[in-house]
Amino acid sequence: MLTKKMNSILKYFLFSFLGLFFINLSLAQDIDIQESINLSFKCDLEKKIIKNSKYNYQTFLAKDLNEKSLDKFEIEAIKPEKLFIKGLSLFLSKSDKLNVKIVNKDVVLFKAIDQKENYSESAIIDRKSGELIHEITKNIESENSEKDISFYSCNKKEKKV
Repeated sequence: MLTKKMNSILKYFLFSFLGLFFINLSLAQDIDIQESINLSFKCDLEKKIIKNSKYNYQTFLAKDLNEKSLDKFEIEAIKPEKLFIKGLSLFLSKSDKLNVKIVNKDVVLFKAIDQKENYSESAIIDRKSGELIHEITKNIESENSEKDISFYSCNKKEKKV
């Protein structure tokens, strides 16, 4: 049991590190769309890590949460700088101006911040493995910032012509 928990924690920190690495890399060049894509995924929630006034980075498995999986998560990228996200959240679906947009053969990374810079969402999906990490941060400027980090396993859906 302890080993599973340690593996879970290690995996979280590995993905967080990778996410931060890509975000830091992308801040130097906020837009780097190397190829045009039009993908649709079905994603199953695996777990969520919550940090707020009640939980301090506590991990919850999907079976313990009252949340649905993503039946239709879509990514459309058009070289050189357009990226559209649908189905992950209303905030990202309605966000015309993603602050960070990275698309290459391995990953798609994106980040958006609200106008008041008090709320942000970011995500990274590994196009080969289908692993998706979605992070929501609330009250960014506050000492009591809140985070929800969701981990999904995604499969590409075939598009009907």
